[in-house]
Amino acid sequence: MEKERKYFGTDGIRAIAGCEPLDPQTLVRLGQALACVFLRDPGKHRILIGKDTRLSGYMIETALASGITSMGADVLLVGPLPTPGVAYLTKSMRADAGVMISASHNAYEDNGIKIFANDGYKLPDEKELEIERLLVPGALDELKPDSGTIGKATRIDDALGRYTVYLKGCFPRDLSLEGMRIGFDCANGAAYHLAPQTFEELGAEVVARGISPNGRNINAGFGSLYPEIVKKLVLEQNLDIGIALDGDADRAVFVDEKGTVLDGDVVLAICGRFMKMSGQLPGDHIVTTVMANLGLEKFLSSEGIAISRTQVGDRYVLEEMLSKGATLGGEQSGHTIFSEWATTGDGTLTALKVVEVMRRLNKPLSELAADFVRFPQRLINIQVRSKPDLSTIPAIADEIEKKEGALEDTGRILVRYSGTENKARVMIECEDEKLCDQYAREVADVIEREIGAV
Repeated sequence: MEKERKYFGTDGIRAIAGCEPLDPQTLVRLGQALACVFLRDPGKHRILIGKDTRLSGYMIETALASGITSMGADVLLVGPLPTPGVAYLTKSMRADAGVMISASHNAYEDNGIKIFANDGYKLPDEKELEIERLLVPGALDELKPDSGTIGKATRIDDALGRYTVYLKGCFPRDLSLEGMRIGFDCANGAAYHLAPQTFEELGAEVVARGISPNGRNINAGFGSLYPEIVKKLVLEQNLDIGIALDGDADRAVFVDEKGTVLDGDVVLAICGRFMKMSGQLPGDHIVTTVMANLGLEKFLSSEGIAISRTQVGDRYVLEEMLSKGATLGGEQSGHTIFSEWATTGDGTLTALKVVEVMRRLNKPLSELAADFVRFPQRLINIQVRSKPDLSTIPAIADEIEKKEGALEDTGRILVRYSGTENKARVMIECEDEKLCDQYAREVADVIEREIGAV
């Protein structure tokens, strides 16, 4: 199936804004295709559209809305809102589908489209493939309605307020954030107002950066890819915790009061142990991806918690969580899913849950994370000109096999392509940090020589 997919990657569609498939003509057709896929039942239909703070969001929103309304569906425009907010409102407002316009942590020149079904979950691969088939020129010609059934677009002015109320409801009413001093880096993205406001309304004193979006500065030296910003903030202002979100606020990276950066693996360790202790972890089971550090597996095993690993992508984590009945899962990159509360990763919700553990146990974040011991890990990204099956390239396959044999049970190697960029990713973990760096570089050099972009 993957070979048939032209536009959709591991997390929706992503490209340079203005270029195919994010050019106006293709976007109108995409809106029409969405409407066709979700308008099969009788009655009036609505599709909700949200976006982050990228300048190109206006163009994409307008083109999609034009395509959707041309096919007889109505559009609900909620404006700048985190990706998980779009998922939540799609379900709570009983829309037929939800669309989030965002390229997550990418630079402002890029943009993307994530699609949610009426239950707030991301579309399965089969549904995305169905949409792609309708994008073929001529596929929609016989499906267009007459002029009397064209839909309309309505702006929902209180969308941010609705989502803020929901988030505050996820925090226990018997706890308060009074006395806590919290630092935020909102990446000049979708949660630039929402995240600080939510924590302030729960009683915290908030110091925030990355809260002045101008359409071009999203993720520009701020956010979860640059935790040194919030680390500096924590240390300079003696804060209890620092939280860095990405552009669409579906992921969060943390900094403890001592300035140590804590990624999604540590969040799973802290929250997993707490949820087991408090009876909130069915089957004593957590779902993560192949990228999770071996240290997480070792830590959870010592706590009597089993893990399942999936391919990279929070949608795949969620699919496995639903199949196993798990309530906690996530990725090292900071996507953390609390399935009792949300249908996708949510950076602000994750921050609330981490702070809840701190408050409930009355411990600083550094103490909660102290038992987690990370295996040295080296990740190298290589720009490639194409994405052939790596097993079909003898030099690459031989190098990977050689490293696997050398590591045996003391570490592991993972080589894969990015689902959203023309990059190959080499990840090696082992107990010896120098060996980890050496092996990763040697594999990366072979890939660069064989298929690297010149």
